[in-house]
Amino acid sequence: MNRTSLRKKTSVVAFAATLILSTPLVAGFFGTLHPAFDSFAHFRVHLAVLMALASLPLLFGRFWKEGAMALAFALAALATTSVSMPVFGLGPVHAGLEPKDEEQPVYRLLQLNLRYDNPEPNKVLSLIGRLRPDVVTLDEVSGMWTEKLALLSSAYPYRIICPFPNQVFGVAILSARPFAEGREARCYERGSLAVAPLDLGGRSIEVAALHLGWPWPFEQPWQIRQLAEPLSSLAETALLAGDFNATPWSATVARVGKMGGLTLVPSVGPTWQWHGFPDFLRFAGLPIDQVLRKGDVLVNSARALGEAGSDHLPVLVEFSFKAPPPRPEEEAETSTAALGPALQPRG
Repeated sequence: MNRTSLRKKTSVVAFAATLILSTPLVAGFFGTLHPAFDSFAHFRVHLAVLMALASLPLLFGRFWKEGAMALAFALAALATTSVSMPVFGLGPVHAGLEPKDEEQPVYRLLQLNLRYDNPEPNKVLSLIGRLRPDVVTLDEVSGMWTEKLALLSSAYPYRIICPFPNQVFGVAILSARPFAEGREARCYERGSLAVAPLDLGGRSIEVAALHLGWPWPFEQPWQIRQLAEPLSSLAETALLAGDFNATPWSATVARVGKMGGLTLVPSVGPTWQWHGFPDFLRFAGLPIDQVLRKGDVLVNSARALGEAGSDHLPVLVEFSFKAPPPRPEEEAETSTAALGPALQPRG
């Protein structure tokens, strides 16, 4: 086969590849129409990168215009995965990180999908013991993990564990801070959502732990419908964290945010990859562990930590509250002080 024939065949194969890849890539932008389309959206980065690579050979042959268009579309699709850019106005509302207010206390939340059969549970216990976060939200709390977490009961006496029917995919909230007086923690939808009202230095906040199932054609769309009422009933100030099995730019995350009146915190990057892959391939994983907030809670920072035996990375969130409004007596004192010079008798 001569060079010209090889070049033509390469162009035809590359052209076919770009057409094939464009179908699921485009479909992913219409996740609000049907959850099947949203399933493609979770792999938007992977599809866009593959399409960009497939379009490169086209730039040097008779399909150069098609190649340029395919490359431009792939790069545009890749850009929409930025958490600061809603897709066509249909993506989730995003909350930027807020700088710390030195006058307000800062609290820490640790989010982690434990992996129900984690072969190294002591890594997780050691991580929690070392970081000592104020509150911990956990997914895939299996029977094995219920026993292991009991070892932390002295450090985290306030807790709720919501078992899933299969005793594998439950959620839990552990807190070193007390529950709000007169209120109880609650479980919803077969143990996929836990909500705990906490008292943090006199400020009330509801912390929620969520574990969604796999996307369509699995149970995720049905599960979200069942969670509509408890999500809409979250307190005015709330922080929700969990394994969504959905990317931050997906219609799924946007739907959860809309139901709860929540805004999405910027993603910490890929948090999941198949446990059989080496860690240096983490960049090719999926960012499916999300944190959302609303009300007076401000997220100051969010970052992924090193692996702890799970196929998910732990996510550490630092948060605080908006400064409370001044009390009436403080406002009166301020007004009097401001008017003082004007009220002084003139000589």
